Amino acid sequence: ATPIEIGDRSAPVRMVVFSDFQCPYCGQFALQMKPQLQANQVADGTLHIAFYDFPLGGGHRHSFAASRAARCAGDQGKYWEYHDLLYGQQSRWSPKNATPLSDFEDYAEVVGLDGAEFSSCLRSDRHAEVVTANRLLGEQLGITGTPTVIVNNRRVANPLDFRAVSQLIEQELGG
Repeated sequence: ATPIEIGDRSAPVRMVVFSDFQCPYCGQFALQMKPQLQANQVADGTLHIAFYDFPLGGGHRHSFAASRAARCAGDQGKYWEYHDLLYGQQSRWSPKNATPLSDFEDYAEVVGLDGAEFSSCLRSDRHAEVVTANRLLGEQLGITGTPTVIVNNRRVANPLDFRAVSQLIEQELGG
């Protein structure tokens, strides 16, 4: 399993996030919580965040392709820009019946990727193994829903409550 990481790997507090691109609560975490954590705890060196893909499947039939698309963007150094745009546009692409590959390609253009390179990645099996491995890791940890947020091996009850998450980080720092 291979996460996408933010922050100093030697930070005293490690946060692990399992997320699904079609999950609305994951979108809230990505667009509201992550920027606050980055501006505060990541910036001051106390927090390292590791994001793992956890496509739920079922009604979330495009989440596996979305995880792969974000990693294709990452191949060109734009994972986070693409990640944020996917969550920001979730209500547009998520309800579609067919896999929204053309939407994903449009978003690649928006974040300034090489379109041909992105399309060739998106329309291949590239990154399928790592997304599958991340999902299996989550299953081995007993994860059934998203977003699941773990701080130094302690599962966070409400990952959308910034104050509660910050207090947990402070406790882990011994504050």
